[in-house]
This record gives sequence, C-alpha cells and structure tokens, in this order.
Amino acid sequence: MMGRQAASLTRRRLSALIASTSLAATTCTCVHAFRPVPRSALYRVRLGQSRDASSAPENVTLETIVESLKEGRYKKVLVVAGAGVSCSAGIPDFRTPGSGLYDNLHKFDLPYAEAIFDVDFYRQNSMPFVTLAKEIWPGVNYRPTLTHCFFSLLAKRGILQRVYTQNIDGLEAVAGVDPDRLVECHGHFRSAKCINCGKTHDAEDCKSAMLEEGKAPKCTSCNGPVKPSIVFFGEVMPSRFMDLVHVDVASADLVLVLGTSLLVAPVASIPDWVKSDCPRILINRELVGSFAYGGKKTDVFLEGDCDERVRQLCQLVGWESDLDAMYKETHSK
Repeated sequence: MMGRQAASLTRRRLSALIASTSLAATTCTCVHAFRPVPRSALYRVRLGQSRDASSAPENVTLETIVESLKEGRYKKVLVVAGAGVSCSAGIPDFRTPGSGLYDNLHKFDLPYAEAIFDVDFYRQNSMPFVTLAKEIWPGVNYRPTLTHCFFSLLAKRGILQRVYTQNIDGLEAVAGVDPDRLVECHGHFRSAKCINCGKTHDAEDCKSAMLEEGKAPKCTSCNGPVKPSIVFFGEVMPSRFMDLVHVDVASADLVLVLGTSLLVAPVASIPDWVKSDCPRILINRELVGSFAYGGKKTDVFLEGDCDERVRQLCQLVGWESDLDAMYKETHSK
C-alpha cells in the first residue's frame, strides 16, 4: 500500500512540475553552448584519450556502462534527442545565422522568423511552411543518420524504452523505430487535420498537395487550411507526451541525451526527472542543462558529434557491425 501511495505521490508531483513548465509548441533548435561552470560530480570523457581513474565517480563510469550494456543489464533505455542527431543528414537547423532554415525563408518577408510556425499566420499565408515541408518531409530529401539507426538498434535489441525527439524530420521512424517507441514532442507528418474545425484529413493527400502542388490542402468540411500534425506555437503538445512521460522516467535504467541544447521545456527537464541513481550519458558538443550545472555522480559526458560518439560507443560494446548493417539497410531502401 505504501509503495502505491508513494508512486501516486511521485506521479502527482511530476504532473505538477510539468504543468508549471511551458507547454507552448516549439520547434527543434541547434545545439547551443552553455558557459562551463565547476562540475565536480561530472565524469567527462573524450573517447580515445586517457583519463585519471581517481577523478571518476565511485560507481558509474563509461566503462561500467559499457560493461552493463554488454551483459544486458539495461532493459529500459530512455533517449532524449535534439537537432544534433540530424545534422549529418544535411538538414539545416533553424537558428544558425546564415545557414539556418529561418534565414533561408527571408524571401517570404516573414514578420518574424517563428511566424512560419504560427497558426494565425498559417491561416493568412501557408506558403512559408509549405516550402519548409517540401524541404524536410520525412524520407523525401534526407535519410537517417547513424544515430537514428542506433536508436533502431536499441529497439531491435529489446532495450529501448522510448525516444523523446524534439525534431520534426521524422527520421527516427524512417530508420525503423516503431512509432510506439517514439514520442515526437513537436509533432510529425504522418497525420493531418484542419486547423479550424479539427477534422482529420488523409496524410498522403496532404503530402501530395504540399510536395506536388506546392500548396496547403483545404478542409472538405469547412474549407479551412489543413496542415500536418506539426505542433505550432500556441498549440498544446501531443497528449502522448503526458500519457507516457511519467512511466518512462520512473522505469528508465539508462538515459541517453543526444544533440540537444536542453533549453525547451518541458522536454529539457526529462533527464532531471529520472531516478537519482539512473546513469545519464550526454553526447553533445557542449555541456548543457543540469549536466553543465553541477551534474550527478551517475553522469558521463561524451563530447563531440553524435554519429562519431555513437559509433565509438558501439565499438566499445561490440555492436559496431550491427550498427553498420542497419545503416546500410536503411540507406538501401
């Protein structure tokens, strides 16, 4: 009875914490740098370089995590992914000056960059978003990265609890991750609906209209504009997030955080909601979030690009050949 009460209390506290954060829709961002601060509890690793064993925490190191992966001790790996996992696919991020997608939309004379994801602006002018959709529609111009295939490999080995992705490129699903193992926090292109009356529309018809005709389809009921199920500013995140995040953070026995700035709530808080003794690996160009501000004794930081560090991790675990085979299969389709 006490266990159930404690679990219920934890769920209520987590629900309150999530409710206190902004649930407004946001889009994926590039990896932002945090100013480094003292982090005595953080085990920082640059793969291929020697380290001082005395600086490692008593219990969790890269070596202990690798050994546990080899021996199958981790059963519920929770992944938090940001724009950095898709960079090597060639997809521009949104905010990098000069090359970001926002900069490339200047020809539309947007009132502000984020208007492309504004519902009211979409009603007036859908062309900027249609142009973006033609660029990044899943499986059309871009293929999954090695990191996306790593997620699929975790699923194939039966140890993936869930991937929480901040991206809208859909490359996790293209790589073979079952949608049941995905929470696409900012939406996806696999369904569509009218933004006025909410009527569901066929996703393939929406794709055809946008990619082939270059326009947003009209609702057959109210003639309002139809869009894919991408979360725009002012829209609520998919209910799937709230439905699953409680159980996922409570049951996770390993957390992988990859290619994200950890700036956008509530996804940014997922690594902090797991159990205090749950190992956390950050694969990123910079320290971010709570990894930067103190960290935990269960933290491991693998500095660098996602694909490179994922490959090196798989080398250590003995999964590299499986990873390469999965990547080859994905790119042969």
